[in-house]
Amino acid sequence: MTSLPPALRPARDDDSEPLASLIAASFAEYPNCLFAWEEFPELRRPASHFAAKKGKLWIADAPGGGIAASLGATPVPEQNAVEITKVYAAPAFRGTGLAQALFGEALRFAQEGGFGEMMLWSDSRFARAHRFYEKLGFRRWPGERYLADISATWEYPFRLSLPTRP
Repeated sequence: MTSLPPALRPARDDDSEPLASLIAASFAEYPNCLFAWEEFPELRRPASHFAAKKGKLWIADAPGGGIAASLGATPVPEQNAVEITKVYAAPAFRGTGLAQALFGEALRFAQEGGFGEMMLWSDSRFARAHRFYEKLGFRRWPGERYLADISATWEYPFRLSLPTRP
């Protein structure tokens, strides 16, 4: 018997702890990739944070509790783009289409807003995520940025041009 994938919903501020747990567990899969609350103040009230920036954060609840996956989208009007952030999926839900469904929500958000591009930054260690983004049509752009965080993170930029609407 095949179980249905978790339903997607808008984030709530009380998703703070389970979202932080999902991110910390994702980081723990990589050497020297550490989670520190002080580096993620937006996680204290995630729904309010995204709403204040006119963005959205979607959550998929895991059966039995916790969060199976997340993805956020925030307008960057000066670049005519939507920035994708907080893209995480628990290992049991990778490869199930759940992340693609979350991306579909972000794509609708960007298209309904009339934006011409989606962009994101991804930790240089997250090669599996890079392959996922490329499968979605994102292209890695030249350059990188250093975050000077607890994990000494370097990130790569990715961009996806959106079709123009008539």
